[in-house]
Amino acid sequence: MKRSAAVLLSALAALAAATEVQAQYKITESDGRVTYTDRPISSPTARIQPMRNVGGAAPNASLLPYALRLIAERFPVTFYSTANCSVCDSGRSLLRQRGVPYVERSVTTEADLDALKRIESIGELPLLRIGNQQLRGFSDDDWRSYLDAAGYPQQSQLPAGYAGWDAAPLAPRAAAAPANAARQPAVAAEPGAAALPPSLESAPNGIRF
Repeated sequence: MKRSAAVLLSALAALAAATEVQAQYKITESDGRVTYTDRPISSPTARIQPMRNVGGAAPNASLLPYALRLIAERFPVTFYSTANCSVCDSGRSLLRQRGVPYVERSVTTEADLDALKRIESIGELPLLRIGNQQLRGFSDDDWRSYLDAAGYPQQSQLPAGYAGWDAAPLAPRAAAAPANAARQPAVAAEPGAAALPPSLESAPNGIRF
């Protein structure tokens, strides 16, 4: 079932308002009122949440047709997915079929999940963000409606051979130790040599006192 015209107009207005203001902060008052602003405020009762596009700029943005690049800059799309998730696969297929230059962030570890909760205040997957609009779970009709409202074409306009959809972990991974960084074997002390205090054992250049 297609979404009603009123809902679509509301979605479009929300997306447009977010762009006009260029909101960088979401302010939630104690009474539940939500406003967006481009500068932080000092309030003991309001919750201040930075608004940021975790995915960054559209992949290979310089290769996009001009009109599509403008849409991607105004309403960047970030897709949060996880492994072995059939609905994630369905969402990914829809985005690619429409030629949406989205950024995918995979959530597969506890660190990824913690990062997702900090950024989006939810641990449900899949999750789609179009500009400042958050879509929880996958619904073919909902996703299409909001992509329409943002101005994304219904048929792909990406150049032939476009590649830029590879998923990356949401949380940074620790760098692996170099293969040649194996610890050198300890040198056995000479027979009869007195053990040195730790502070002297670590003296530079092997100097012994």
